[in-house]
Amino acid sequence: MRPPSATVPISVVNGFLSGADRAAVARLAEHSGIPHELLAMPAARVTQEQFSTLYRLLAMELDDEMPGIFTRPLRNGTLKFLCLSLLDAPRLEVALHRFGQFFHLVLDEFQLVSRREDAYASVEFVANPHGPQASVLARELMLKLVHGVASWLIREKIPLVEAAFEFQRPAQSGDLLYLFPGPVRFGHERTHIAFDSLYLDRPIRQRKSDLNAFLQRAPEDWIFVSFTEEMVCHRVRHCIAAGLPATPTVDHVAQQLHYSVRTLCRRLEAEGTSFQAIKDEVRRDLAIQRLTRSNDAIAAIAYDVGFDNPTAFHRAFRHWTGSTPAAYRQRTAQDAR
Repeated sequence: MRPPSATVPISVVNGFLSGADRAAVARLAEHSGIPHELLAMPAARVTQEQFSTLYRLLAMELDDEMPGIFTRPLRNGTLKFLCLSLLDAPRLEVALHRFGQFFHLVLDEFQLVSRREDAYASVEFVANPHGPQASVLARELMLKLVHGVASWLIREKIPLVEAAFEFQRPAQSGDLLYLFPGPVRFGHERTHIAFDSLYLDRPIRQRKSDLNAFLQRAPEDWIFVSFTEEMVCHRVRHCIAAGLPATPTVDHVAQQLHYSVRTLCRRLEAEGTSFQAIKDEVRRDLAIQRLTRSNDAIAAIAYDVGFDNPTAFHRAFRHWTGSTPAAYRQRTAQDAR
């Protein structure tokens, strides 16, 4: 079984909707397949497809490619002109410097500073002490945009040594594991991403003719991490999904990945997660996608995601999302109509 795409917490959805008026919120959420009631449920989640549809609708509605995230809108076409300014750079190091200059010209909240530090390179989000304060979501998304565009430019997903944030660990910090392909750290002295400095010397391999396809797939190509990444948590997620409806044990997965159980647990802890957390996330995300995309019986979905009886599934789903499976499906179905 292919691992389900990681679902998106409602806090991220509401972060994007914060710049829209309430009438627009109701209308755009409905057109994205997101039940309006879910927006008020702290534990709710939506699929990547629903989120991406909302993102594109918001960008068009507000004429802002980072909808409502910064005090100044990034008018439609900003990402296109950013990428055009990078395509003739001789190597990634020059492109990243231009990236920082571009946003210094158009936004007041921050500067992006790229530097080479011996074996490692970094791109740091430096807040402007005299400007508007950037939200947590703004910091995460801007570093995601840097990483996504940089990887696209060299046609190679850049593995991160770390993604570090000055803010403290949020309640749903596990979600960041599926945004950044590398260890995620909190309470750090700097907000930055770090990677092997050899990537700075990579030539730019994209051409102007490649740009339209990249823009049409926004934001998927720069927000979400592919499950081909080599982080251990991604590989564990794949193993668990492949084993459903039987739920693999930690011993079985460790054997498949050629680790001892102790080593596997230590690696997952270093990445900020655990085997049980990943198992719950896989089953939750698959259940949400099945409830959203199919008319399958809830009992069948419960079995397919590894539950022996629907009652246990109902209890777990309510714990994960704050809603019962039937109520979640009913809201989604009503919203689709």
